[in-house]
Amino acid sequence: MMHHTFTHAGWGMGPVVPLLWGLFWVAVVGVALWARRTGRWRPRASAATPPASPTASAEQILAERYARGEMGDDEYFAKMSVLRGAAG
Repeated sequence: MMHHTFTHAGWGMGPVVPLLWGLFWVAVVGVALWARRTGRWRPRASAATPPASPTASAEQILAERYARGEMGDDEYFAKMSVLRGAAG
């Protein structure tokens, strides 16, 4: 009596299934990386997050320049006080 199985005639489906699973996971990781890189996968902004101050980006730029050593203490604090005075 002859039994017909996938592996009866050589390799059969044996190596194909792990290959397909591997390709599936490569595709899942690829889509996740693509979505994150293109900005489609971002955490949603919650309603509890307060809006940023109008001068927040300017303060951030000043802080980065100060950290790089492009300005001294006096200049940094003077500019920050001007920004904070303008916001209030």
